Amino acid sequence: MAYGVLLGIDFGTFNTVAMVRRGDGEARSLLFDGSPLLPSAVLLEGPGDVLSGAEAVRSARVHPDRYEPNPKRRMADGIVLLGGDETDVVDLVAAVLGRVASEARQVVGQLPDRVVITHPEIWGTSRLSRLTAAAVRAGLPEPTLVSEPIAAAAYFLGQVGRVGAGQCAVVYDFGAGTFDAGVVRRGPGGALTVLASEGLPEVGGLDLDAALVEHLGRLIAQRAPDAWDRLRRPVTAADRRARWQLWEDVRLAKESLSRRSQTLVHLPVLDDTVPVSRDEFEQLAEPVIARTVAVTRAAVRSAGIGLSDVGGIFLVGGSSRVPLVATLLHRAFGMPPTVLEQPELVVAEGSLILHDACEERTPTGVTMRLPAVAGVEETVAQAHGTAAGPSPGPQDAPQRVMQVSPASTTAGRASRVDEVVEPGRGRSIRPHLVDPWSVAAAVLLGALSGMIGGLAGASAAAALTAGAVVTVVVHTVRVALGIVFDR
Repeated sequence: MAYGVLLGIDFGTFNTVAMVRRGDGEARSLLFDGSPLLPSAVLLEGPGDVLSGAEAVRSARVHPDRYEPNPKRRMADGIVLLGGDETDVVDLVAAVLGRVASEARQVVGQLPDRVVITHPEIWGTSRLSRLTAAAVRAGLPEPTLVSEPIAAAAYFLGQVGRVGAGQCAVVYDFGAGTFDAGVVRRGPGGALTVLASEGLPEVGGLDLDAALVEHLGRLIAQRAPDAWDRLRRPVTAADRRARWQLWEDVRLAKESLSRRSQTLVHLPVLDDTVPVSRDEFEQLAEPVIARTVAVTRAAVRSAGIGLSDVGGIFLVGGSSRVPLVATLLHRAFGMPPTVLEQPELVVAEGSLILHDACEERTPTGVTMRLPAVAGVEETVAQAHGTAAGPSPGPQDAPQRVMQVSPASTTAGRASRVDEVVEPGRGRSIRPHLVDPWSVAAAVLLGALSGMIGGLAGASAAAALTAGAVVTVVVHTVRVALGIVFDR
């Protein structure tokens, strides 16, 4: 079904990637200063004047106190302090998305008719609301929101085609600021079902940078303690520039060590360089990467599948380029993961595949079919979680279907899906974690209420009704609290 011009955006922690597709089906990656990677960095130049992309990075050398390299990591904060000024994080993200919108207009001659934006699997209501508001503030149509690992799975299942019917794709999405793991099964007839997803909301490639900075800091502190204090706690503009330069050089060194066995890192303030080997870096990075592998294994366990059911492990995100990632995954699962030349582009292209799959929209749900080339189809659950895809076997873990609706989220691990309507976000089909212990407690309270009613002389029917009411009330309160406190 044609939708006119479609724009898919992968708003990343360090870089943002966008794909645009014309009404005739031609798709292309947007280029920003000649690169498909747009730095997600922003800089507050003045009240209401936010620079983005490479321009913000360049200006950071002059105004490091007004620079935010990773606005995605600040989405939960709401307000960001830059250069002494309080700034709405929505304005910062809107500056990045506005640059994407401007480039899309230059390429296709108009603003897109429809937009899909990806987000970490674990994001909750407030961050998703801000992402939607930022898109609208940037002049884009209200977006469809889909989770990053699910968009990646759609790409791999639809384009790579290595996973057969009945097998599962394990997506390992290691970005700069977040980590997500997802397990998606391709069933008979191409049905696509999300079996499990796990994530680490504050773990990403930046943590690898931090480990290397800490290592270098120990070296600097031995030679010049005062210099390290200036880099750790910069007070002057010169010290802030030196700190920014150190982190930038460390990032480049990390990327270089993905291709080379050794590199040099410049030490500002000391005006010296030190060699860093890949072995040194991997020793520093292993604790972080080991956590992501453990979470990936947990996702596979939650899916209720064995290793024989895994048709492939697919790497997504720039941080997955670190060679140790593939090594530890191979060791954990007994199979080499699939690595693409440009893993940063997978999620954006997968978002287009997902959005194209929407063939029919109703007040209660969305019917999706992936393009014929993908051979994959999925029926998204109607309100209150009608299951899609193949029926689970007796040993299967609870399943959750992929949600794609205006400003919708699949955040969290869930075996039940509720539909909620929130002002400014459209219709959202949103999962909630169902804790079996709390449900059991609610049932027990209901049973006790029923017994008390029976002892008091009430009829059996009345006692049973009272017990049921208490059960429903307790569980409803729990779900309501989950909605209120969801971030």
